[in-house]
Amino acid sequence: MAIYALTNEQLVPVSATSFTAENIHERRHIQQLLKANIAVLDEGLMVIAEEFGEWVDSSRRIDLLCIDTDANLVVVELKRTEDGGHMELQALRYAAMISAMTFEQLVDTHARYRNPGPPDLDGAQAAILDFLGWASPDEDQFGQDTRIILASANFSKELTTAVLWLRDRDIDIRCVRLQPYRMADGPILLDVQQLIPLPETASFQTQIGVKRQAERKQRSERHDIRLEFWTQLLPLAAQHTSLHSGRSPTKDNWIGASAGRQGFTYNYNIRQRDSQVHLWIADDEAAFHQLEGDKLQIEQEFGRSLIWKKEDGQKGTLIGALVDGGYRSDREDWPKVQRDLVDAMVKLEQVLKPRLARLG
Repeated sequence: MAIYALTNEQLVPVSATSFTAENIHERRHIQQLLKANIAVLDEGLMVIAEEFGEWVDSSRRIDLLCIDTDANLVVVELKRTEDGGHMELQALRYAAMISAMTFEQLVDTHARYRNPGPPDLDGAQAAILDFLGWASPDEDQFGQDTRIILASANFSKELTTAVLWLRDRDIDIRCVRLQPYRMADGPILLDVQQLIPLPETASFQTQIGVKRQAERKQRSERHDIRLEFWTQLLPLAAQHTSLHSGRSPTKDNWIGASAGRQGFTYNYNIRQRDSQVHLWIADDEAAFHQLEGDKLQIEQEFGRSLIWKKEDGQKGTLIGALVDGGYRSDREDWPKVQRDLVDAMVKLEQVLKPRLARLG
């Protein structure tokens, strides 16, 4: 969008320029101006240090190290280039490096920033506490998160894609565009716009982020439970059949083993409240129908009715049996569920194995 100067008679376009064209330098000009006016980037920031790089074996330095009103550390990375370069990668490294900073280290850093000579630790601590509204240091509340603010003349598509991906994974990283303009009569204007997240959608995106975080937590928990379930079932199964003896526990909801014929597998499948053992037949309906022709005898030998599943659009068919109980069953019920699954698998193989050998 263009910017216009208002006169009595017309709108006069203000020409966009660049930091390079105006001989505006990153550290000498942009960093010093933002340091003195940090609210331009975020009203809830306090500058703790500039050119901060107090870690071992690293010559890298954070342009501006800040804290916010929630006592989170904030890395501010600046670039005057038109695409932002690889600033998101640098900022991620910095954020990781300072994530373990203590409140005492923060005070010491700010004291030396305020006075390169003998540091005034009491004055630095008082300034930080006043900004946070704390009566005394609270190590438990300090630095619970590390945020990132990227400020640049513009951002490449690759960079913004990376930032959006990181935000989707609950990394608080933002992009602020700094676009200079020159008035016809000489003064330079600076348009400061937060591009990611857009201010009007930030609240909505936060709600989405909370929902996705909860979903990821549930998914991670589900994976851990299934891994534990398989860790118990596989040794039990190995005592009765060699079918799945070469398999390792997994986070998936199924574990398969070859039935000795290409495209045929014996699978355990666990769900939250019920489970299943089945023979999976991939792309061989003729074999399925041949086995189905002996359905009554197969079910009589198995001891109960089986599932014979063939659905339109499905790439395979299955013959299986349901078992009560799944990975969300009470832990005290797991041994019974696992025994029932193993017994059903052993019986299914016994019934179907000779018939698979006779298939054309």
